[in-house]
Amino acid sequence: MRGFFRWSSKWWPGTIPLAVFWAIAAWTSTAPLEADLAARANAALRDTVLDKVRMAVAGRDVTFAADAFSEEGRRSAVASVEAVPGVRRVDDQTRLVPEARPFVWSAERDVARVTLGGSSPLPAIKNRLLEAARAGLGGVEVVDRMNLSRGAPPRFDNAALLLLDQIGKLKDGKVTISDTRVGLSGMARDLGGREAIAAALRNLPEGFSVAANEVKAPPYVFQAYKDPVAVTLTLTGYVPDNNVHAAVAAAAGRKFLREKVVDNLKASVGAPTGFANAVVPALGALARLSTGTLVVSDREVKLSGDALYEAAAVQIRAGLGKDFPQGWQFKPEISVRPAAAPVDASVCQQLFADLLAKAKISFESGRADIDPDSVALLDRLVETAMRCPAVNIEIAGHTDADGEVAFNQGLSERRAQAVVDYLVKAGLQAGRFTPVGYGSTQPLAGNDTDEGKAQNRRIDFVVRKGE
Repeated sequence: MRGFFRWSSKWWPGTIPLAVFWAIAAWTSTAPLEADLAARANAALRDTVLDKVRMAVAGRDVTFAADAFSEEGRRSAVASVEAVPGVRRVDDQTRLVPEARPFVWSAERDVARVTLGGSSPLPAIKNRLLEAARAGLGGVEVVDRMNLSRGAPPRFDNAALLLLDQIGKLKDGKVTISDTRVGLSGMARDLGGREAIAAALRNLPEGFSVAANEVKAPPYVFQAYKDPVAVTLTLTGYVPDNNVHAAVAAAAGRKFLREKVVDNLKASVGAPTGFANAVVPALGALARLSTGTLVVSDREVKLSGDALYEAAAVQIRAGLGKDFPQGWQFKPEISVRPAAAPVDASVCQQLFADLLAKAKISFESGRADIDPDSVALLDRLVETAMRCPAVNIEIAGHTDADGEVAFNQGLSERRAQAVVDYLVKAGLQAGRFTPVGYGSTQPLAGNDTDEGKAQNRRIDFVVRKGE
């Protein structure tokens, strides 16, 4: 027995190196096998759409985890791994990507970035949306907060790409898809942007509809500035179309006596209803000011500046808004320019002559109703008469030679009286003015041409020294 123990005590230490050699041999032969199986298992999934794939190999056993986008795709992926030569057993830890109900996707724009959120149905579509956002938004930072989910409606990617194009037209805002219903909100970047977005939404894929479009347009602004130093009227901002543009420019040319019209207007969609019917009379009110600014923003009209005398300021403040279409607002900020120094009779006559050489008091054809385009000229004549308190003034009416003599005589008298009425309403003493009608008896030019007739139809101011 003692000999046995002596023998065994000499034998067992020799097994330790053998065990080490066996372990090294097993490891060096198993590791390449496992790596090869893992590579071939992953290769078998090359054409399979999965997310978060994880593969672990122990000997010839494979633990396979992944998120699949359909039950059919999940089973097919597991079967592909099981079919890899050399695989003995597959521990299936795959699962389906969660289903989103409702399936919601969004793109939101603020000053600094665009954030994509909600759900995307596949990794490839998610990447496509990110690339489209980065390419179409001119270098704006794009933040990805999209999750992968099942449940997307058919043609989801086409709808999302179309909405990404609309985000580029927003200064700020959000577009959303909830199943097949589309919602938009925010502020358009440019005039016409809201209309362009509405037009684009008509191209949504079949089955999609617009649940809400709350995109607002930036203010539709028209401005006019009367500068007495540069003697200019500068028009800036927008008009609805070329026809309205021409009408506004023509009205400015008629209503302003001596100012050069600087026309920087541009045509753009988005004008409020009744635009021309508000802007044209507002220009007439601006023409009555010595200096002033007109700002039309959507349906709000702001007019600021100095009237030539108090009655004119009162008329503008109270009367202009009555001419506007329904829904328009008028905010006047009208003061009165300090009165100019008095002048003597000879200077007064020259001032009247200078004004009437630049423009004429016009009337409706065959009538004694003063044309609204002549109001600015009449205000200038009122101001001049206020500077001549010591003189009386004859208001002389003249016509061309067309028509009957008696009619022309009466028309010239009624027109002279209409001018006197305007002067008195402005606050001047009625006794200072004498209306006289001369009919066609004092022509300035021949009555055989339209130009000559136009010169003969006139109102003259003739200064008479007061007693």
